Amino acid sequence: MSDAAKGPGVEMRAVAAPDEGLRLDRWFRAHFPALGHGALERMLRKGQVRVDGARAKANQRVAEGQEVRIPPDVPRSHDAKSDAARKPSAAERMSRKDAADTLKSWTIYEDEAILAINKPFGLAVQGGTNTTRHVDALLAALRPDGERPRLVHRLDRDTGGLLLLAKTRRDAAALGRALRERDVEKTYWALAVRAPRPREGRIDLPIAKRGGYGADETDERMAPEGSGDAKKAITDVQTVDQAGQGPAFLALRPVTGRTHQLRVHCAAIGAPIVGDGKYGGAEAKLEGVARKLHLFCRSMRFGHPRTGREMTLTAPLGGHMAETWAFFGFADDVDVAWPDLDGPKGR
Repeated sequence: MSDAAKGPGVEMRAVAAPDEGLRLDRWFRAHFPALGHGALERMLRKGQVRVDGARAKANQRVAEGQEVRIPPDVPRSHDAKSDAARKPSAAERMSRKDAADTLKSWTIYEDEAILAINKPFGLAVQGGTNTTRHVDALLAALRPDGERPRLVHRLDRDTGGLLLLAKTRRDAAALGRALRERDVEKTYWALAVRAPRPREGRIDLPIAKRGGYGADETDERMAPEGSGDAKKAITDVQTVDQAGQGPAFLALRPVTGRTHQLRVHCAAIGAPIVGDGKYGGAEAKLEGVARKLHLFCRSMRFGHPRTGREMTLTAPLGGHMAETWAFFGFADDVDVAWPDLDGPKGR
């Protein structure tokens, strides 16, 4: 692409090897932290940000050697005026010691390559509309000038539990590949308003986005359907325990990773998750327990990004779900075994 075609002030930046496999929005977050997600989405819609000359989407993966078109109005880190204009998040205003202490109190496991935390319910993983307190900003406050742990997957704001982070870009790329290739097995715990029928099995039901497309996850709504734009979605389910004929303790294994997949699938089979008003409606309200989403990422099994050694990390149940489990007398130390239905790629 010629300089004239690029336009005045436009920068063309090649993707380096350590960034291989990163989502485009996360690539921008790593290199242009002052650029908000909403602003990036607007630039993508207008075609101002491109990859190898083609229009791009925030969730597409970048490859080493690709050229990313950077418009002139993307704030650079050295742009003091841009930095001053951007309102710092609550987490960014924390001292490094406070940020470190907070993350330490949530830490389940840490080594030279990965950091695993038990994310509290109600805390967003990334920023969005009117969201200034989130995990990503907390990590920025911890290491504002150097390489910091990177997100490799997401949990919804209202979902608690195990969140895995990578210490370097190379580790993030390795874990990202494992997630895309379904070499990471995740187990979630949920409280459903009733047990599904049958009590265990596989849900194979495509889902499509039917709602807002903003950065704020509360705008998003998914729906189970067989339309052309629906994406394959598979969830394994087991009923671990049940309070009489009432609420049921479910274990869920997402084989695919679609937005709100577990919530949509549980509602679709007549067992909506307690507290999930978006997909369960009034039926998801249960007397005697907190009116909050009862969904928790309990464990992850994966190969270590550097050694390949198989690891299983587990988050202890906490918050309102621990209170609900005690209320119904459910065990909070259950080990769930999943059948290897499809071989390694079915995990």
